Amino acid sequence: MEIRPAALLNGSFHVRRAEPDDVAPIVALLQADAPDSSETPADGQALEPYQRAFDAIAADPANFLAAVEDATGQIAGTLQLTLIPCLAVGGATRLQIEAVHVRADLRSNGLGTAMMDWAAAEGRRNGAELVQLTSNAKRDSAHRFYQRLGFEASHIGFKRYYPPLP
Repeated sequence: MEIRPAALLNGSFHVRRAEPDDVAPIVALLQADAPDSSETPADGQALEPYQRAFDAIAADPANFLAAVEDATGQIAGTLQLTLIPCLAVGGATRLQIEAVHVRADLRSNGLGTAMMDWAAAEGRRNGAELVQLTSNAKRDSAHRFYQRLGFEASHIGFKRYYPPLP
């Protein structure tokens, strides 16, 4: 996937490919936004699993992990884009958007909308014919946000976690 970095909201924010040094602040952003404690690792948990995941995302040309910076260079938001070729929907390539998070102090200023508009445009530019996402069932405000952007709650998602490996 060829993704172009961009300035958002008249240059107040910049979206770029995440780098290894972004893992800790992105994880902190994700943990701060977790809807329940079962998704929030204990304080001080090692970053190794996150670093391994980052390495896999960075190595896969179908994936793009975005770091959105504010004017001071701090992480203001993040999202992950994945192109998925499918046989369903007439063989359409799907853009999957995951882990959309905006720092709490920056919400309701248009940044989330700008991030999603950028992501959808980049997906389309890379051949996606459909954009989809999942959202935790407990994140009602996120659901209202996605609906305002024209997303429909068209499917029911299911997850099954594996037990920890020995």
